[in-house]
Amino acid sequence: MFEFIGIFFNIFLYKPLFNSLVLFYNILPGHDFGIAIIALTLAIKFILYPLSVKAFKSQKVLQDLQPKVKEIQNKYKDDKEKLAKATLDLYKNEKINPFSGFFLAFVQLPILIALYNVFWQGLKPEQLNNLYSFISNPSQINPMFLGMVDLSKPNIYFAIIAGVLQFFQTKMVASNQKKDKNASKAPDMAQAMQTQMLYVFPVITIIILLSLPSALGLYWIISSIFSIIQQYYILKKQKHE
Repeated sequence: MFEFIGIFFNIFLYKPLFNSLVLFYNILPGHDFGIAIIALTLAIKFILYPLSVKAFKSQKVLQDLQPKVKEIQNKYKDDKEKLAKATLDLYKNEKINPFSGFFLAFVQLPILIALYNVFWQGLKPEQLNNLYSFISNPSQINPMFLGMVDLSKPNIYFAIIAGVLQFFQTKMVASNQKKDKNASKAPDMAQAMQTQMLYVFPVITIIILLSLPSALGLYWIISSIFSIIQQYYILKKQKHE
């Protein structure tokens, strides 16, 4: 079973991502590993864009529905079966999937693991044997970014920048929720989780990236910047609507 998962992971995630990275490394001017990572990150974000927009909009609708959910919880607090049915009916009537955000995370997690392997193992010369026949073999990959940062090693500055961007990305959604005049105060548990996401996740991000190749930190930074810009335009569009 685990062998099959490993083979599937290698064929459908590791190899395509590794070959895409080497392709960008070959064709982009300067053969800069960091520029290739940025190009790969943007390609991944554009591919996942429809899913992420749908997940973000669903998350916003779920936030707006919190007052109605709270009413249902108070009404059927002694009947779990009716509570579950009424909540599902509410989501069905609003035509939203409460698990869409989890689905996006489920899709992105294997990609993140594959990228970790690409950035951790991909710089080894023997990994170039995984190249497709139509991808030119560069014989070796220089891990330097703009001639200044060795992306094969951890970098404290990249880790901190990634954590700060994670904070602003989460704060953007939280701030928008507070400004929503139609929304009532969120339940205490929801507020606690929101606070945890706002302050704890960035710290966890920094701690994790301090022990990983800064190539992954660069991916995280570009991915966060893309997400912040995406959220800004979605929220702006919703305000106009």
